[in-house]
Parts: sequence; C-alpha cells; structure tokens
Amino acid sequence: MDDSLYAKILIVDDQEYNVSLLERILTRAGFRRILSTLDPRAVQRMIAEEEPDIVLLDLHMPGLDGLEVLKQIREQTGGGQYLPVLMLTADTTPEVKQQGLQAGVNDFLTKPYDRTEVVLRIRNLLKTRELHQQLHQHNRTLEEKVRERTTELSQAKLEMLLLLGRAAEYRDDMTGQHTQRVGELSAMIAERLGMSEYDVDMIRKAAPLHDIGKIGIPDNILLKPGRFEPHEFEKMKTHTTIGADILGGSYFNILRLAGVIALSHHEKWDGTGYPQGLAGEEIPIEARIVALADFYDALTHERPYKRAWTPEETLQEIARQRGVHFDPQVVDAFMALFREHEFYRNIELSS
Repeated sequence: MDDSLYAKILIVDDQEYNVSLLERILTRAGFRRILSTLDPRAVQRMIAEEEPDIVLLDLHMPGLDGLEVLKQIREQTGGGQYLPVLMLTADTTPEVKQQGLQAGVNDFLTKPYDRTEVVLRIRNLLKTRELHQQLHQHNRTLEEKVRERTTELSQAKLEMLLLLGRAAEYRDDMTGQHTQRVGELSAMIAERLGMSEYDVDMIRKAAPLHDIGKIGIPDNILLKPGRFEPHEFEKMKTHTTIGADILGGSYFNILRLAGVIALSHHEKWDGTGYPQGLAGEEIPIEARIVALADFYDALTHERPYKRAWTPEETLQEIARQRGVHFDPQVVDAFMALFREHEFYRNIELSS
C-alpha cells in the first residue's frame, strides 16, 4: 500500500464546488484523509489541531486571501518544518506566480483542474516532505549518537550525507545516480590535479551535496522545460545560497566543504557566474572541479526537460568553455582522463 495515500490533505477554498471537486479527485485516487474548510480564518486552528501533511490553498478568497493565509502558515510552522503548500488559482500571470513564490508557495495548480496533474503534484510534494522528515529525524538521531557514542560518528556522518544527497537529487533525477557520478568524477579530476589522498576523498564525499539547495526550489521552476523567465532564473539561482545555508556552520569539515561547493559551483572562471560573481582563483578549487563534473554529467544524461548530449558533443563544449566557464587546468586534467580511458574503467557514464 502506498503510504502517501494516508497523508492528511487540507483543502482551503471559499467555493464549495471547488472543494467538492478536489475531494472527488483525491478520493478516487485513493487518498483517505481529506480535510477541508471554506473559511480561511480557520486554517491556523486546523493546522494546529490536525497537523496536515500538505495544504491546497486557494489564492483569491474574500476577507483573507491565499497569500495572507500562506504568511500565517509560514509564521506558524516556522523554519524547522516542511509543510508544502499547493496554490490553487485560475490567475496564471507572471506577477501572481512571482508573488506566490516569494511568499513561500511550493507549487501551483491551475484551474480548471487536470485530474492527473492534481494527483501527481500532490504525490511529488508529499515525497519531498517525507525526505525532509527523514532528514530531520536523522539529524536528531545523529545528535544522540554524538552524545552517547562518539566512536560511531564517522558512520553516522556518512549516513547523513546519503540522506542529504538523496533528498536533493530526487527532485529532478529519478535514477538516483547523478550525485554519485559527480562525486566519483570530481574525485578523479582532483586526483589527476595532484591533490592529496585526503582531499580527494573529501571531494568525493562532499561533491554529491552540491545541489542540496534544490530542495527549496519549486517543481514548476526546477522541472520547467525550456528557458526560464528572468524571475524564475533568479529563484533558481538561490539553490546555491540555500545549499550553503543548510550546510554552513557545521562542526564537520566535510559538511563545511560541501557548503563551499554548494555556494560556488555555478561561479565561472571569467567572473560571469553566480551568486557572487567570483573569477579565476577566487573560486575555491573544489567548486571549480565540481562545476565541470556536474556540467559533464548533467549534459550527458537525459532529464524530463532535455535530451542527453553525446560525450563527444559535451567534450567539444567543455573545450570551448576552457578559460571562460571552466578553470583551464581543470579542463586539461579532465581531458587527460579521457585520453587515457580512465573514465571507462572507473565510472559508469551511461547509467
């Protein structure tokens, strides 16, 4: 039995017809715990009493609109909880979407509803919530282990890294292999550059967390086919700072390094990257390495919004970006690996 079918869903809409329609769609899809209210003023009380797993929130309601209710929800749940909010609206203007995203909406459902889309978007947000809860529970468990048995700390750290990486990559890589490949490829480049065995191992373990900040990017932006609108791209860029905030200030060296990589892996050698516009050797070497590894793997594997490039096409593009996007020395080390066929012996590029 799919556990998500037992998730508690709260529908907030002032129109009884809309509530009934959503209830029918969800009931037919097998969801068993559906709550609803026509009164937006009742939302805070219902969240406190019922503790829903997801909120379906209408945007335009008299007296208290959806954005005001959303603000109350975020203040009530605080930053430590992940309560996904799916905004219901017939208004598809960019201004409305931008306001919603800034207020903390996780995704949108456009009226009139497509039954399949309703179910898929809810399931996706519930899965992301489940990963957040696993991570939160793991962090509590880790704290207890540190206090009780410091000798088990190393294994606990590795388990936390695995959960963090899985939580990020689930959003746009259903195979679950991208972060592992980036970690292995980054380690191979670092070794080719002559870095110490310790540093190579640190990069191998920290690199898979480079996109952990994507947890904070709504699916309608993260999985959008085609080019982003300017406000969407600005939102997408924040995954670097979100990742750095998640990982920064950690007691562990490996998580601090992961935070550095998360923040800077979209910087470019010529200074045109983000979020800080660093150039050349201002960019941490670990981030320069992961930037190229991530670029190669992302282009050579299919995503819902793009085809996979061939290795040859990708190599040509990397060569063109030598000294522009990428550190020339990192590119040279990367190309040397191909010439010696080390990739094909040590990393699976076609999975």
